[in-house]
Amino acid sequence: MCLFCPAPTAAPSSPWSARRAFLLAAGAGIAAPALAQVDVGAASGMRRLVPAETLETSAVQQYGQLLEQARAQRALAPAGHPQLQRLHAIARRLIPYTGTWNDRARHWRWEVNLIGSKQINAFCMPGGKIAFYTGILEQLQLTDDEVAMVMGHEMAHALREHARERIAKTQATNLGLRLGSQLLGLGDLGNLAASLGGQLLTLKFSRSDESDADLVGLELAARAGFAPSAAVSLWRKMGQATGGKEGLAFLSTHPSGPERIRELQQNVPKVQGLYEAARQNG
Repeated sequence: MCLFCPAPTAAPSSPWSARRAFLLAAGAGIAAPALAQVDVGAASGMRRLVPAETLETSAVQQYGQLLEQARAQRALAPAGHPQLQRLHAIARRLIPYTGTWNDRARHWRWEVNLIGSKQINAFCMPGGKIAFYTGILEQLQLTDDEVAMVMGHEMAHALREHARERIAKTQATNLGLRLGSQLLGLGDLGNLAASLGGQLLTLKFSRSDESDADLVGLELAARAGFAPSAAVSLWRKMGQATGGKEGLAFLSTHPSGPERIRELQQNVPKVQGLYEAARQNG
């Protein structure tokens, strides 16, 4: 997966005591926002070749394993940790706007956890399972607006079902599976999706997927009242994060360059009105 985007390695040690993870339920009852202000087009129909339920179940299992590993190494933030509470507060503002991009998201059991690590990393798995690493918060000194851009970007990968699409395209190509046969029975790809669940954290998204997530995340954050300009400052910080191995690994899968920043700058004015309205109504 994008993982904001490198695959996590074994969770490093931390002085934190292990405690039960905080489960964040998605907000309900909020009216659907107006039509999207950013232009990302329709999601690929290829994703339908892989059952969403299968992939989400696999994601829950892998996410649970990651948390257990972090807990065993005392690297999982306790419920009262201030940085974790900060992440929960930001997520609570973003989640009510996710259902417009994917109706399944209205029923996801959103969860946010924080892992003690120097890695510059964060991700959202299918089904709304989010994790941040302390390195991305501390090394980049992210503001709340910039954290919202990171979180919105990762949520967007899940909402637009990029992992589901990537698995479908890869496996359909590798195995020569025909669309007609899959419409009659999804067994082959369904089984593959289940077996590939363990690889969700290592899937690499295309530049198109990354652009898609940038723009959808930008709009989610703006609707939630986070400054759109933070998307630009975030990626400038990313481009400067070259001092350590973790940062370099991150940038190898999420390259930050003039083209990415330019595209965000072009789209900031499109969602500025959403941000201003959210601030007025907030």
